[in-house]
Amino acid sequence: MHRTRLRRRVRRSTRHAWLLALLAATLLALPAASAEAGCGGVQYMRAKKRPEHGRPPLAIGDSTMLLAMPDLARAGYNVDAHGCRGMEEGLAILRRRRARHRLPHLTVMALGTDFTISRSQIRRALHYLGPTRRLGLVTPWELGGHAGADARHMREAAKDYRKRIVLLDWVRYSRGHGGWFQPDGCHLTFAGAHAFARLFKKALPFSQPPAPPAQS
Repeated sequence: MHRTRLRRRVRRSTRHAWLLALLAATLLALPAASAEAGCGGVQYMRAKKRPEHGRPPLAIGDSTMLLAMPDLARAGYNVDAHGCRGMEEGLAILRRRRARHRLPHLTVMALGTDFTISRSQIRRALHYLGPTRRLGLVTPWELGGHAGADARHMREAAKDYRKRIVLLDWVRYSRGHGGWFQPDGCHLTFAGAHAFARLFKKALPFSQPPAPPAQS
């Protein structure tokens, strides 16, 4: 009888331990899940007009691009934006599109608000695009409204790869225009979204691959 009661107590204790472990694991996972939910899902918008030949250029961005998506689509870009997106996620998009043979001639990446961008990551982007395509880089404002090392890395890379990188210096273009930004200094107002798209239009001349040779 004593042994039976002891075995029952051991089983109850084991069940309690498993329940406590499960509860602890759930509580530990909550902050990560909440953070992921706060970033929202990937938003995609197709270009409103097609180029003469080839694919529409692709704009890849983070949460700072979300409000500008309609303006960018009207300008002729396919737009792929995701809150909290860093450069590694952007590189994964290039890698997947390359594997599926779906890369356009021009891809513009507007990232760096939430994470850093290194020179090696820029070189990887060029590797995925290949030697004949163009990479557009948009210098970012960091949270709080200041420019960091990401903008410097992009400017340096644009000098090193003049024939392959199109620099869209948003930091310089927007400096002094406080009405273009929300109080955090990086997310856009409607006026800022229109200005953001105007800057992107400057890269459109680089979006077309060379015309195929005329047939005799």
